[in-house]
Amino acid sequence: MNCHEVEKWLSAYEDRELDLARTLEIEEHLAECAGCSAALRKMEETSALLASAVRFPAPPELRRRFGAPGARIPWHTAPWLAAAASLALAVVVVWRYAPPAQHAPDLLERDIVQEHVRSLLADHLLDVNSPDRQTVKPWFRGKLDYAPEVADLSSQGFELVGGRLDYLGGRAVSALVYQRAQHVINVFVWPEAGQPDQAPQPHSIAGFNAVNWRSKGMNWWAISDLNSVELEELPLCPCFMPPSRTLHAATPPGMTRNPS
Repeated sequence: MNCHEVEKWLSAYEDRELDLARTLEIEEHLAECAGCSAALRKMEETSALLASAVRFPAPPELRRRFGAPGARIPWHTAPWLAAAASLALAVVVVWRYAPPAQHAPDLLERDIVQEHVRSLLADHLLDVNSPDRQTVKPWFRGKLDYAPEVADLSSQGFELVGGRLDYLGGRAVSALVYQRAQHVINVFVWPEAGQPDQAPQPHSIAGFNAVNWRSKGMNWWAISDLNSVELEELPLCPCFMPPSRTLHAATPPGMTRNPS
């Protein structure tokens, strides 16, 4: 099986709906393909998040009305219920089955935020847990078709925590994880051959700060709840300058930055 064939069957595989022969074929492919394995893990983590969603008990009156034997929900009298169910189903279907080839810049931003949040909520921040770059960098070898640069930035206040495989824009990517004080910084890196270097671009997305740039054929995205001024001081970024010279306006004399 190739990646295109596995992509068509992956959701059914995750739901355990396939026969034994097809299941074994997919498992054989997954054992050798980091990209499809990352896509499966993304599906599994989404299912786990949905399964763990908060559920509220129905009010006694509602239970009395619809809990009796033979009772049926009068959808015509509860359009909000039908609309909510339809909307939830549409969101799940669009999120899970939108073709990767259609990733526009705004969809990429959305996915980066989702992967950042998922890494914090789904207990999957790290595949390799180590502050040693000589441990983290070799870990990616054989799992990706490129070697991400891994830097030890502890002397500049950014502690390397480790890394993991992630899935963005239809491909497996490396995610390097740094920490500054109590703030987690996910740094996504993947190749984009033939594209010119791009100056750092700051973003504010869904309450998170991010900065992206392209350098030497590699795309970089750093995202965190760290304030934007400190995030732009991440030494990996070409925008790294002394604290008084960032992408944002310098801090006026006599004033201090808001602590994070």
